[in-house]
Amino acid sequence: MTIGGSDCSGGAGIQADIKTFSALGVYGTSVITAVTAQNASGVQAKHEVPVELVESQIQSIMSEASAKGITVDYAKTGMLYSSVMIETVAKQLKRHKIPFVVDPVMKAGSGGILLADNALNTLVKLLLPICVVVTPNVPEASFISGLEIRDKEDAKDAAVKIHELGASAVIIKGGHLAQETAAGKATDLIYDGEFEELSGEYIKPEKGKIIHGAGCSFSAALTAALAKGENLRHAAASAKKFVHGAIAGGEELSNMIVLNQARELRKNADRYFVLENVKAAVRKLKSIPDFKRLVPEVGTNIGMAIEGAESERDVAAVDGRIISAKEGIYAEAVDFGVSSHVARMILAMMALTGDKNRRSAINIKYSVQIIDACKRAGFVISSFEREHEPTGVKTMDWGVREAIKNLSSEGRQRRQQEVPDVIYDLGAVGKEPMTRIFGDTALEVASKVNKIMDALE
Repeated sequence: MTIGGSDCSGGAGIQADIKTFSALGVYGTSVITAVTAQNASGVQAKHEVPVELVESQIQSIMSEASAKGITVDYAKTGMLYSSVMIETVAKQLKRHKIPFVVDPVMKAGSGGILLADNALNTLVKLLLPICVVVTPNVPEASFISGLEIRDKEDAKDAAVKIHELGASAVIIKGGHLAQETAAGKATDLIYDGEFEELSGEYIKPEKGKIIHGAGCSFSAALTAALAKGENLRHAAASAKKFVHGAIAGGEELSNMIVLNQARELRKNADRYFVLENVKAAVRKLKSIPDFKRLVPEVGTNIGMAIEGAESERDVAAVDGRIISAKEGIYAEAVDFGVSSHVARMILAMMALTGDKNRRSAINIKYSVQIIDACKRAGFVISSFEREHEPTGVKTMDWGVREAIKNLSSEGRQRRQQEVPDVIYDLGAVGKEPMTRIFGDTALEVASKVNKIMDALE
């Protein structure tokens, strides 16, 4: 159960919590304590929900859960604007004996006060002593503890002070620790009588941009992990990893980077799609009569990258290579990270053309007849001269760049946004000439190979 404010921009508050719960496989219920009108410019308006309605929301959820023989395993609190709201929520959480996480929301990331001046003492007095853990950022920890926090040692002092105020455990999030972030790290501090540091990469937003909803998503991810039965330290580590991925895959909304809580789900789904697509493409290649005529001496391979691929581990291909056999072609299993050659081709094409959809490629034999067949099939063709390859460069990075620069068809200038379907080279000393076919999916590439075979016939 998340108890907090609504963010109409969708980046923080109740909306971020529900998205996080869903992405992490727990069913989320919500109790709205306030409605805010906010966007990248700040909070334009806020209206607190009557406490009677907040009580009714909690009662509705708890009575339904009780009737179905289930429980609310965990709760978290977010925006609780007034003292009377804090009193109401604390009373209900105690009454129903729900373990909970306190995210002491005081200010929106885009600006705007979300906690009344006279409410902090109430939060400290009523919520800290009964929560499982409180998750302030550095400014919030400073307000609660009354201590100035300039570095990690100050943050430790603040954590001890907050623990002494009644919180069983404290996690001070490190995104505002300047000394740490300057070193490229985001270090969270856990204190429950003993310290533990959780350090990870700090994602620095571009100048003028802010990250919106990270605190809400962290506390929600922590709550989800605790609801699943993880201990506090494991839950904190998994929540930190989740938020880092959500920030890395975030969406830009004006000057805000809004977390993408579904990033890992989408990435895993895409990995499955890519794997199956390459397998289907291999089956299609096997079905093409005389395809082995196109297999070069070094063998061939077909691969496809996931969306937003960053390394060879994000590219699926045939383990080993596709080779000619007596009865056609032979291929081992398809997996990720098994072919650096085809992966470099694809990653170079995606990076250098800006065409993030051009995610697949195959290498085949070079001959004048094959290139003529590519022309008859209507493909955009370019080339590079392997013998001019500078030392110390990666062949495909340099080759794709040269091919794009040289891109022409019958002497005309390259059209805007035109990307080559075919890149070939004539080889060099000890280097076999090669033709490379590119496409959006492995199945599309296999279809292009089929067109080449038809044109050859």
